[in-house]
Amino acid sequence: MNQTTSGIHFAVGNAIFGDLEVSHLDLLAEFGFPGIEPYRNWLGPFLREPRALKDLLDEREIALITCSNGGAGQSMQFIDPRHRQQTIDDHVAFARDFLTVFGCRHFKINMGSRPPGGPSDEDLKAIATTVEEIGKRTADLGILIAPHPHIWGPVERPHEIARLMELTDPRYVGLIVDTGQINLGGGDPVATIATYYDRIPALHWKDTRAEYRGYTGPTPTREQHQQAILYKDLGTGGVDFPAIWKLLRERNYQSWITLDLDPPRTNEGEGSPAEKLAINRRYLRETLGVEQL
Repeated sequence: MNQTTSGIHFAVGNAIFGDLEVSHLDLLAEFGFPGIEPYRNWLGPFLREPRALKDLLDEREIALITCSNGGAGQSMQFIDPRHRQQTIDDHVAFARDFLTVFGCRHFKINMGSRPPGGPSDEDLKAIATTVEEIGKRTADLGILIAPHPHIWGPVERPHEIARLMELTDPRYVGLIVDTGQINLGGGDPVATIATYYDRIPALHWKDTRAEYRGYTGPTPTREQHQQAILYKDLGTGGVDFPAIWKLLRERNYQSWITLDLDPPRTNEGEGSPAEKLAINRRYLRETLGVEQL
């Protein structure tokens, strides 16, 4: 691994698998991916037994870089002030009781459902207040709270991202830029990474269909996603990954990139999780020239 990429490592999000199983960890080890990013609602018994999961990961030399929020027993009400304290308390407790076991340095969070018609400025202020209060408390644990703009969530469009960043203190609130989500939400992934680079603790990579390159139209709907998957393997053409990779090397990026891939849809010609991992690893190595994951 050359000097400019010595601090870049690749993880895999467990959305590609669903409920986390030991066999998934074995597959990541087989493919040489040194990190995993699970979702709280897919942790199963590991949610209550984080040290058992850490032992399994340590045996395979895999790091748990963060874990997405959500699932039973955790409030996701980021807008409604009546539920704000419960949302804060639930997220801080998860950071304290789970993330610290793995030495996580950031906590990637989704922010609940999108209000009909999109968020008002008051909604964005409410989200910012909730997120920043969580961040102030997780900072005491050495963990940066990092909201994740996501289509169909309350923060998906470029102006909504800009407003959230404007309303929050960078000491307590970062940003997870997901290339596919930004693209489908009408934004420019390259420009978004460049603009908020100093607030980004980690990245999510996924592609979209080529016709979404430079897309600024309305966000595709859930129904469209059900008809034909919106999230694609690296190299499909919607996202300019060579430009992003060039930017990261120029900025001497020193953190994680998670390949956040959906479960394969065999009815759409996609293969198994192993085949998808092979496709994406090949793109990293052969197109971007990544020597070590």
